[in-house]
Amino acid sequence: MTSRPIITLTTDFGVADHFVGAIKGVILSINPDVELVDLCHEISSHDILGGAFTLAESCRYFPPGAIHLVVVDPGVGSARRPILASSATARFVAPDNGVLSLALEHAPEGPPAGPATPAAEVRHINEERYFRKPVSNTFHGRDIFAPVAAWLATGVAPQQFGPPITDYARLTLPKPERRVGKGVSVVRGTVIRIDRFGNVMTNFTPFDLPELFGERARSFRMAVNGYEITRLVGSFSEARPSEVVILVGSSDYLEMAANRDSAARILGAKPGTVVEVTIEW
Repeated sequence: MTSRPIITLTTDFGVADHFVGAIKGVILSINPDVELVDLCHEISSHDILGGAFTLAESCRYFPPGAIHLVVVDPGVGSARRPILASSATARFVAPDNGVLSLALEHAPEGPPAGPATPAAEVRHINEERYFRKPVSNTFHGRDIFAPVAAWLATGVAPQQFGPPITDYARLTLPKPERRVGKGVSVVRGTVIRIDRFGNVMTNFTPFDLPELFGERARSFRMAVNGYEITRLVGSFSEARPSEVVILVGSSDYLEMAANRDSAARILGAKPGTVVEVTIEW
């Protein structure tokens, strides 16, 4: 633990309403010494995968002992459970809807090449003495998740919040599928994320498309909505203005990007859009 406990906040609340302020107020009322860090409040509404990805790509850079509070919760008020996960380096407080999956499963150096086993203890938060009363049916972020995170930061042990569970919800990113034909291989994937610059992140990693890299790289075509991209570059600046190119992004996934333009707009791409890579032999 650092001398001053850290709680990060990831939500789909935006910043135009009172929601984030209320959560911060509850936390600071319980533990005024905590350091609050806003990871992101612009997750698309109810976008569990988007929240999971944002958390996974941020939490690995925090010092050991940080507490990560996540409120992307389309099931608020339902039977879904609040959970607390403890790994070797961090603790997480969130709804049991899969939003913690990638943070618990991804290796620190990037997306795994194969299946991974979460190295974390997960507990069902059911000790109501740590809740803010009364508990609203529509704002568990304020009344359950925020106070639990704050009490954790005071030194309350995870086992005090509820029993361990193993049947918590898990999300998995879709895996590329490869078909081999005469003279070509076709690898089918999908768009998993669009960032604010319009860069289009796919679920391809260099492990999925090794033929595109190295001294003996093969010719290829990446097709999206009838648009074909054939150039792999090392950085955005290597592309001509508005030219759509492919590069390996900072999260180690292949991205389609346009120099000083939005590749998502040019391609008409969105999360779930099919992407096919044809590799010539």
